[in-house]
Amino acid sequence: RNLIQCLLIFDTGEENLLAILKRRWWKYMILGLIDIEANYLVIKAYQYTTLTSVQLLDCFVIPVVLLLSWFFLLVRYKAVHFIGVGVCLLGMGCMVGADVLVGRQQGAGENKLLGDLLVLAGATLYGISNVCEEFIVKNLSRVEFLGMIGLFGSFFSGIQLAIMEHKELLKVPWDWQIGLLYVGFSACMFGLYSFMPVVIKRTSATAVNLSLLTADLYSLFCGLFLFHYKFSGLYLLSFFTIIVGLVFYSSTSTYIAQDPRVYKQFRNPTGPVVDTPATGPLEPSVTYTSLGQETEEEPHVRVA
Repeated sequence: RNLIQCLLIFDTGEENLLAILKRRWWKYMILGLIDIEANYLVIKAYQYTTLTSVQLLDCFVIPVVLLLSWFFLLVRYKAVHFIGVGVCLLGMGCMVGADVLVGRQQGAGENKLLGDLLVLAGATLYGISNVCEEFIVKNLSRVEFLGMIGLFGSFFSGIQLAIMEHKELLKVPWDWQIGLLYVGFSACMFGLYSFMPVVIKRTSATAVNLSLLTADLYSLFCGLFLFHYKFSGLYLLSFFTIIVGLVFYSSTSTYIAQDPRVYKQFRNPTGPVVDTPATGPLEPSVTYTSLGQETEEEPHVRVA
């Protein structure tokens, strides 16, 4: 993210770092805080509840994204989209069932209710963050999103670490293995945050979160070799069920309920909003699930 911030700093155009901070700093400050707390709450929940509960309750992010996309992004879904979501959640249920059958419920925890509440709170914040990310990368710029989230996220992370986790940090028995694990984790998070805006811009926050349901399967496959987890055929069944659900969801495009030009107010909230004259009825066919080739950074809105 530091590289992205450097690109914004040395940008001589109207959308450089100082111009963005001047117009939208408080919005990115709130979004950065939401994103940081979402990660913190879910990771903290592992201390109190079981892995199975975290996997199951983390799916709460999907209805949150659906509702926020409906009310704030004005995305409209069809029956096939809800069928796809249901199939994906059914696949996730198969995965949790397999965990129970093979006894893979690490982290019995000392306060399961607290851990479950932390997961639900973190999933809700994840949903808010993902919907905001979709809006920004489709109407503004993914470079701007990464730069601002990196700036404010680093700021709030440092403050929270110093206040709440400094004692735990001092207890870490530092050696090259632990250091390598931290580097590996940082590299994975860098890849996730770098590629996620690209995928969200081509699809949607809902489609990305449905795809992320398979992440637990990948962790299982790694655990088979590293931690000698037990294997169950239900894991493969859940994986293919989630894939089928994704195919259902992506088979039909969503659309915007009204003219998406209203979103342009985000660019200049203090200035007048200039209405573009329309000569005919608006065509509500802005596609959020298209995987076609993109040629420009900004999305086009077709007006009949």
